[in-house]
Amino acid sequence: MRNIAVTPKVPDYWDNAKIELMKRDRIMRKLIPKFGDLYLIGRDDPFTTLTRSIIAQQLTGQAADILWQKFLTVCPKSTPAQVLRAGSEKLLGCGLSKRKLEYVVDLAEHFKGDRLHVDRWASMTDDEVILELTQIRGIGRWTAEMFLIFNLLRPNILPLDDQGLIRATSINYFSGEPVSRSELREVAANWEPWRTVATWYLWRSLD
Repeated sequence: MRNIAVTPKVPDYWDNAKIELMKRDRIMRKLIPKFGDLYLIGRDDPFTTLTRSIIAQQLTGQAADILWQKFLTVCPKSTPAQVLRAGSEKLLGCGLSKRKLEYVVDLAEHFKGDRLHVDRWASMTDDEVILELTQIRGIGRWTAEMFLIFNLLRPNILPLDDQGLIRATSINYFSGEPVSRSELREVAANWEPWRTVATWYLWRSLD
């Protein structure tokens, strides 16, 4: 999910955030230049972003990418209507677990039935979007945070439960020692209001 996008959307805050992070954080000062002109690339389509996040749950990046490509053979446009038309047999046949199938279908029904405030998400606060999304089966806080990062391009998201971020923080800031949530929050306080950007560069450090 983190490396592939349908339609590029470059965050307008990205360059300024890089400068600010390099000024105040010695690790960012070393890390950011390693990746040159790379930047977070967002997704335009909310349904695709959320569907892919559900499919990626509890999988490695490579396994998630493989499963996503199989899903696209059944639902090439990744629309709610296409998911609902495909039916359980085809979706299970592409490798979805029964639980993920239920989650993806429930998400499609939410979109198809206009049960979400999609047109208002851009003007809602981070917490408001998280609250609405986590009412959907299969969408927890992590999935909602990935949506805020990759679809709404929010600049200050800190996904405390993201294993990649935890591992990268451990390697880059704690010499590989385990990192608690409070320690991660303490390190990230120095990244405000650009925690999304710092998180993205820490993800890249694992590539």
